[in-house]
Amino acid sequence: MTDTIAVKADHLFKVFGRRPKDAVRQLREGASRADIAGLGTAAVIDASFEVRTGEIFVVMGLSGSGKSTLIRMLNGLLDTTSGSVSIGGDPITGIAPARLREVRRKRVSMVFQHFALLPHRTVLDNVAYGLEIQGVPKAERLERARRTVAVVGLDGWADSYPSALSGGMQQRVGLARALTADTDVLLMDEAFSALDPLIRREMQEQLLELQAELGKTIIFITHDLNEAMFLGDRIAVMRDGRIVQVGTPEDILTDPANDYVAQFVQDVDRARVLTAGNVMERPRLVVSESTGPRTALRTMRDGYASGVYVVGRDRKLLGVVRDRDAMRQLQKGETSLTPVIRPVPQAVSVDDLLIDLFIPAVESPVPLAVLDGEGRLVGVIPRVTLLAALGPGSAATGELTLPVSPTVIDELLATSDPEITDGSTEVR
Repeated sequence: MTDTIAVKADHLFKVFGRRPKDAVRQLREGASRADIAGLGTAAVIDASFEVRTGEIFVVMGLSGSGKSTLIRMLNGLLDTTSGSVSIGGDPITGIAPARLREVRRKRVSMVFQHFALLPHRTVLDNVAYGLEIQGVPKAERLERARRTVAVVGLDGWADSYPSALSGGMQQRVGLARALTADTDVLLMDEAFSALDPLIRREMQEQLLELQAELGKTIIFITHDLNEAMFLGDRIAVMRDGRIVQVGTPEDILTDPANDYVAQFVQDVDRARVLTAGNVMERPRLVVSESTGPRTALRTMRDGYASGVYVVGRDRKLLGVVRDRDAMRQLQKGETSLTPVIRPVPQAVSVDDLLIDLFIPAVESPVPLAVLDGEGRLVGVIPRVTLLAALGPGSAATGELTLPVSPTVIDELLATSDPEITDGSTEVR
């Protein structure tokens, strides 16, 4: 993902009815959907956002919120009543029909909810269809289509017809067709909602795998909040035609803009959205490898702890030193901590999801060390912090709703004050 803007929507309105312009004027003056019902139906009201190149931008809302109308305005399938859309800096609103068709062929492609495959064409021909519309020679388009068929896991099915495929396989064909067109922007309108839950999850995971490889700009429409949280780099929440919040999944979950968003996200599986980086605390008890035992013991004393983390000059985590080991070094007249540095029992990455931290937290006698991609210590997660992150008030009330084994929860609660040694306090 880059900082360049792939898609920009600027104050978009879409009103269906007899007097749409009058409806937009009243909406701008503060009227509600209900107030202008006599003039028309306001599907999208004053929607503005930008999508960065390489980003998965999810538009989420309940049925009737306007999200499907919005996505059809982004590729010109629906005219805007007011406002503008640009792709890569080039406007697509108010342009000539021939130019709009050219934009659709070269700049933006779409994956539909119900596949929209041509039943009389093979998988390969369906996938190559966008290139055929672009005028690409047959040999080249079939070769490109064959490569994409393999990428989406349909190798061996190229000569089959859609009727011979399962729903998940048909959706893969639709995705392959959009990818083969190699457009700048990929629009996906409820692309996985018609699939069974297991197949839907597989398609979500495959989309993320393809995104990691291809780096497409994707605008994804869904009514499923968990799907939005799983896929989106950023999410726009729509209600009654308006965008009420835009933010990362963590922003939406931890800082909802209003009561509607808060209610919307209250049942989200937080453990599969929040990461170690979202909940970690600053490591307070840290010394460098050049520190002597006397300084290490002073740091432990000041922090009321029985151990400290040891890092190298580059802040890479080397291990833990306990108070008894540091005291032994001091009594022997040693000036180095290196001989008594013990490995950290468990360490996790800033990007690890909370769902993956429960077992390590139970097994570790010290707070989990959180490392960045270079192995540097950037934070710690005490067990009590992990419990508190389960949800508002969950640690205090004991009302834990995460999909975690009750045995794991019991162990976390029973050992919420981890110790390095018996009778000592935790390292933070």
